[in-house]
Amino acid sequence: MTLLSKDAILAADDRQWEDVPVPEWGGTVRVLGLSGTERNAYQSSLIVIGSNGKPQRVNLEDQLAKLASRTLVGEDFERLFTDKEVKALGKKNGRVLERVAKVAQRLSGLSEGAVEDAAGNSAAAQSGASTSA
Repeated sequence: MTLLSKDAILAADDRQWEDVPVPEWGGTVRVLGLSGTERNAYQSSLIVIGSNGKPQRVNLEDQLAKLASRTLVGEDFERLFTDKEVKALGKKNGRVLERVAKVAQRLSGLSEGAVEDAAGNSAAAQSGASTSA
C-alpha cells in the first residue's frame, strides 16, 4: 500500500451516504455520515456541563431528531434541516427517526456508548438510558 501524504488524505472523499426508504413519509431520504467535526458537535450537544465545567450527565432530549437533522441531506448533499428545526423534526414518528438515526450512527462510526465515553461518564449507561439511535 502507498503511504499517503497530507494532501492525499485531505483530498480523499471518504464520507459515506445511504438512501433509506421511508414509506411513512412517502419516499426515500438520503443519510450522509457525519464528518469528525460534526460527530464531535453532535456528541457535545448531548452532554450537560455542570457549573464546575465538567460533564454532569447525558441529555437524551431529541437525540434522534438531532442526529437525523444533522445527517439528512438532499441530492446536493446539503443539510435539509437546521439545528433550529430539530424540535419540528422530533415531532415525526419515533420509529422512523430511529430507523434514520441507526443508519446515521453506522455511517458516522457512532457506537452505543460513544456519547457516554465522550462525557467520561460510562456509568450513565447503567441507568438503562441508551444513546443508540
